[in-house]
Amino acid sequence: MNHGKVISDYIGAFVDELVRCGVNQVVINPGSRSTPLALLMAEHPEMKVWTHIDERSAAFFAMGIAKAQKKAVALVCSSGTAVANYMPAVVEAFQSRVPLLVLTADRPHELREVGAPQAIDQIGIFGKFVKLFIEMSAPDRSPELQKYVRTAAVRASAVALCGPSGPVHLNFPFREPLLPELTIPAIWEDGRKQGACYTQVLTGNRILEKGQVATLAGQLKKIERGLIICGPHDDPLFADAAVSLAKRLQYPLLADPLSQVRSGSHDKEWVIETYDSFLRDSMVLDQLVPEVVIRFGAMPVSKAVLLYLKRNPACRQIIVDEDAGWRDPTLMAADMIYASAVPFCQELGKLLEPATISFQSGISSWAQKWFKANEVAKKELYKQGKNDALSEGQVFLELCENLPRDATLFAGNSMPIRDLDTFFFCNDRNIRIMANRGANGIDGVVSTALGVSAAQTPLVLVIGDLSFYHDLNGLLAAKLHRLNATIILINNDGGGIFSFLPQAKLPRHFETLFGTPLGLDFKPVVEMYQGKFTRVVSWNDFGEALQQGLTTNGLHVIEICTKREENVRMHREVWDAVSRSVCAAFASF
Repeated sequence: MNHGKVISDYIGAFVDELVRCGVNQVVINPGSRSTPLALLMAEHPEMKVWTHIDERSAAFFAMGIAKAQKKAVALVCSSGTAVANYMPAVVEAFQSRVPLLVLTADRPHELREVGAPQAIDQIGIFGKFVKLFIEMSAPDRSPELQKYVRTAAVRASAVALCGPSGPVHLNFPFREPLLPELTIPAIWEDGRKQGACYTQVLTGNRILEKGQVATLAGQLKKIERGLIICGPHDDPLFADAAVSLAKRLQYPLLADPLSQVRSGSHDKEWVIETYDSFLRDSMVLDQLVPEVVIRFGAMPVSKAVLLYLKRNPACRQIIVDEDAGWRDPTLMAADMIYASAVPFCQELGKLLEPATISFQSGISSWAQKWFKANEVAKKELYKQGKNDALSEGQVFLELCENLPRDATLFAGNSMPIRDLDTFFFCNDRNIRIMANRGANGIDGVVSTALGVSAAQTPLVLVIGDLSFYHDLNGLLAAKLHRLNATIILINNDGGGIFSFLPQAKLPRHFETLFGTPLGLDFKPVVEMYQGKFTRVVSWNDFGEALQQGLTTNGLHVIEICTKREENVRMHREVWDAVSRSVCAAFASF
C-alpha cells in the first residue's frame, strides 16, 4: 500500500472539510511529525497559511486572528514540548471564549511511553481548558474512516464556534514515512458529499419566553434606581440595543471600554464612561446606592465597579450572558439569564414605554447624579491628565483624539488596560477596542495584537515594557508576514502596577521581587525585526510618530519613558481631584 497516498486521502479529506466549514486560516509551527498536516494545509488552494517559529507566540497570533474575525482558526505543531507551549494561549482562548482548533501531531501508540524522542503524554494535555478533545485515528483509507475524519472536522469546527466559543484539541498520531503524496488526482475528494459541508450544523439565538420577558419588564418599571453595566462585548449590534434599553428604562449605562459602547455612531446620552474614577470615594458611593443592576457579559475591567457591587448586597443583580457559564465574581447574582444580548434588549424594550422625556429634562434625581458625576469627572480627568510632561494616562487622551475612524486599539494588561478604562472617553469614530481579559495575563499580548493586525488595520497596541519583553519573539510575525502595526511601548522600567499595591510599602525587597527593572534598550531588538523604533520626548514627537505609524507600512514602535513613582503620584492626584469635584457637585442635590 502507498502510505503517502493513505496520508493524503485521510488528511486531505480532513483539511478540505475544515475549509468547507469556514476554517480557512492556519498558523503552522515547523516540525517533522506534523509534516502531513503542514503540507496538506499549505497545498489546499483555499487555506491561508501563516508560519511562526515560537509555539507560544504562534498560538497567541492565531488567537488574535480568531478574535478579530470571530471565526475559528487552526493551529498546527509537532509533538512533544511544542504542544505544551500552546498552553498559555489555550487557557486565554478558553477564558475569553475565542474559537481555536489546536491540531497537534503525535507519535503513534507503539512509540508512546517507551523512551521515543519528542514523545510526551499529549492525551488531554490541556485538561479543562478545551471544550473538546479528540484522539484521532492513525491515517487509513477505509470508507468508514473517511467518514470519520470529515465528521471530526465538522464537529471540531462547530464545537469551537458554538457558544460559548473556545478551543478544541485534536491529536493526530502519525507513523513514518510522513510525506503525503501530493500528485494524486482529486486529493480533496475522498468521502466527499456533493454540496457544502459533510454535516451542516445550525445554531440559533437563546431567547427568553415572552412571559418571562413580560414579568421582568413589569418588575423593572417599578424601580427607579437602576443601572445597566456593559462588560466586554463584540457584537456590532449590541451598542444600539443596549443604549436603547437604557433610554427606555432611564437607567444610566456604565460602558466598559471593551463593550464597544464608548465608540461609534450610536446615541450616547445615557452612557457613563468615567465611573472608575469617581466610584472610589465613600461619600459618592453613599449617594449612588442602586436597587437593581442589569449586567451584560463578563465583569468590567474596573475594580471600582466590582467593589461597588459588593458594597451593595441588597441590590438585585441581573446577569445576562449569551452562553452557559457563571461569570459572577461578586457571588451575589439574583438572576442569571442565558439569552442573546441583542434580542433580549429588543424584546424587553418593546414592553417598556417609549422614552418621551428629553435628556436632562425631568429625569430622576438618581440619573441626574450619574450624569453630573460623569460630566464633572470627565472635565477633571482631562484637566489633570493633559500636561506637557509625558505620562501614561495621557497616552489614551491623545489616542482618543487622534485615532482615525474604524481603527483598532489593543490594550495590554496591568496598567494600560486600566488607563484605557479611565482616560478613553466616548466618541463617534467607531474605534474597536480589544484586550486579552480572559486570564488577564501579560504573556502573548504582542502576538495577539499582531494577529489582529493580520485581519484588520490600522491597529495600535499600547503595552508596558514587561509585557513587551515577555513576547519579543512575537515580533517575528510582523517581519515574516509584512504586517502593519503601531506599538506604543510605555517603558517605566518594571512592573508599574505593583507600585499601586501594598507591597510597595515594603521597600527592602520590592524592586527585586515586584518592581523588576529590566534596564533594556529595545531599539536594537525592534530593528532586528525590521521595525522602526522612535523614542519620543514630547507630545509633539508622539503625535508625529503616531501619524507616521498609522500612515506608513510596517512595524512601528513608539517608546514613551516614564517613572513608576511619578505615575503613582499622578494617578492618586487625579483620583483625589475627581473625588473633590464630584462631592462638591453632589452638594447641590
